Amino acid sequence: MRKFCTATLLCVTAATALATAAMAEPVKKEDLLVAPEDARHYVIFSQSGQHGDIWAWQTAEGAAAYRMSMNLRGWITETDQTIVTGADGTPARIDIRGFTDSGDASETYYVDADGMAHWKTAIDEGSAPLAGKRYSTYGGPWLAGEADLNALIAAGEEGIDMLPSGHASVTVGEETEITGPNGPETVKLAFVKGFGFAPSPFWITEDNRFFGFAGGMSLLPAGYEANAPKLKEISDAATAAMVKDVAHSFLKPENATPTLVENVMTFDSLAGTYLSGQSVLIADGKIAAVGASGTVEAPSGAMVIDGTGKTLVPGLWDAHRHTGGDDWNLLQNVATGMTNYRSPGSEIDETISLVTRRAAGDLLAPEGETSVIVDRKDPLAAQGSITVSSLEEAIAAVHTIKDAGLWGVKFYTSMTPEWIAPAAAEAHKLGLHVHGHIPAGMRPLEAVRAGYDEITHINFIMMQAMPKEVIDKSNTAARLEGPAKYGKDVDLDSPEMTAFYKELGERRTYIDPTLTVWEPLMTSDGSELAPEYAPFAKVAPPGVARGWKISGYPLFDGLTRDDFRQSFDKMVGLVGKLHEAGAPIVAGTDGYGLELVRELELYEEAGLTNAEALQTATIIPARLTGMDEDFGSITEGKVANLVLVDGDVSQDITRLRRVETVFLDGYRLDAQELREASGLSGMPE
Repeated sequence: MRKFCTATLLCVTAATALATAAMAEPVKKEDLLVAPEDARHYVIFSQSGQHGDIWAWQTAEGAAAYRMSMNLRGWITETDQTIVTGADGTPARIDIRGFTDSGDASETYYVDADGMAHWKTAIDEGSAPLAGKRYSTYGGPWLAGEADLNALIAAGEEGIDMLPSGHASVTVGEETEITGPNGPETVKLAFVKGFGFAPSPFWITEDNRFFGFAGGMSLLPAGYEANAPKLKEISDAATAAMVKDVAHSFLKPENATPTLVENVMTFDSLAGTYLSGQSVLIADGKIAAVGASGTVEAPSGAMVIDGTGKTLVPGLWDAHRHTGGDDWNLLQNVATGMTNYRSPGSEIDETISLVTRRAAGDLLAPEGETSVIVDRKDPLAAQGSITVSSLEEAIAAVHTIKDAGLWGVKFYTSMTPEWIAPAAAEAHKLGLHVHGHIPAGMRPLEAVRAGYDEITHINFIMMQAMPKEVIDKSNTAARLEGPAKYGKDVDLDSPEMTAFYKELGERRTYIDPTLTVWEPLMTSDGSELAPEYAPFAKVAPPGVARGWKISGYPLFDGLTRDDFRQSFDKMVGLVGKLHEAGAPIVAGTDGYGLELVRELELYEEAGLTNAEALQTATIIPARLTGMDEDFGSITEGKVANLVLVDGDVSQDITRLRRVETVFLDGYRLDAQELREASGLSGMPE
């Protein structure tokens, strides 16, 4: 959910897009700029259809103007931006107005007569000498970033220092021919560095001006949409070549020699206990032996690691990690101890590519299972989904997923409720897992009775207690606004809710809460960084860390931030009630994966013990995916996916962030080298 496009300067992660400005009321849609008929027109789209538009033109006063309008599954963005250029050709003033899918997008920037740059956004304000630097906006219409990219292209590989901080550069690569409204044209692939964790691809014209980008979400000039698959394939291949070299630098024979970790505390995920004074031998890609310290002999040539003061845990799982489209993020997942995943919705071709390249040793990534999203063809359909217009098409989509060799089907919020039971029955007949968002018009218990094996996102579980008007619109922003408004008043111990938990527990319905998605939206007021990202702020690129700071979902209907916080507390409490009733909880982030340890902290707040919380990210997701014969516990004979961390995890689960060594398929990988390769400069706090 959090990340939905590439080309960092031009589009934002959802964490950034979900920021609200701590200023005046946002400018209303009807008061934003109106694009003239001759404005340049760009289209925002995915394989599921068109999601929005951006127009660009010059005002009568000579300013560059942009207007963006987007509806992404009910999350609305309506913004405009003007850029006044100074005598030196750099922006002298920038004004952004309107609202994103969570409120005021207001942002201002200007350079005064003394050459001082000043900015004010939803989350920060400051000033600094311009001194040849260039200001990077916090938000605004995606296309407005073309001015910065064009400047970076002109600057060459030396790049430009940015404000508030950081340095960015662009490299230009291969040419390819595309077809536009006027016939063949040539475009060139480029990568921008310095704004995200890794180089981000985009396309430029033959004369080195921004053209667009193509990925899971694409931004291209109107009339060029048919070129997106080709452009995406080329940029994906170029990224794959980069990460292939990185993978080979880690997956080398000297990192696959036997390792004995001696005198270490281990986590027994099967029993839910910690054992001190243990020895674990890794050899030939497997966990070769486990025993008390001094009882396991190291073979000749083995590396011996002193585990004193450290904890060895099974490789961590993120059970809500959308894979595909970001190979670098997969590398970062390994760096932070994630050796396995469950992707609850990826595109088929991207998934097959990931699995194939990983098996060949050309991609350093966790191993996991993947489901594919199926949604009704609708303007609110999920991007990246297989869209269907009938029950027959829904059943055909289920067969497409099975034929691709994938693991599950994820139904989405715009699905027609009557299609769920027969489509789920067909999926089960084919051996597929069924889960997803709850379609508008259904309550979660109805979806489970219709065939759901699992419910994703705590807000959809909270729908059991929501008024009918929220249920009927849950494929819009009501899926958050309803629980935010009414959640605080839900009696978690009512007979109705208790019966709900009991049935889910008896059915062994898996629960994928993703609390870290909702925590910053509901509890943040812009005063500090969200707790899932704060430990990484000092080791992440400045632009990424800036985007992590949000001021929370906008208040409405007279509600206060404390009301929202109380509603979030009920969401946390709901996880505890479900756990007590026997519904298996799996830890997932729906983000970078960096949020995983915070997710476990919140489970502890919900009432799970330290060990129970860690089981949600080890053995339970392994069981969910049917991969527990090989993964999820420190058991002789299983694949050696393990994580060695500094400190006593049994006393402080946040020590899981202090990763020192990752064992992936038996390869011994230095975590600091992994962090540096994936865009993190050091150990998180």
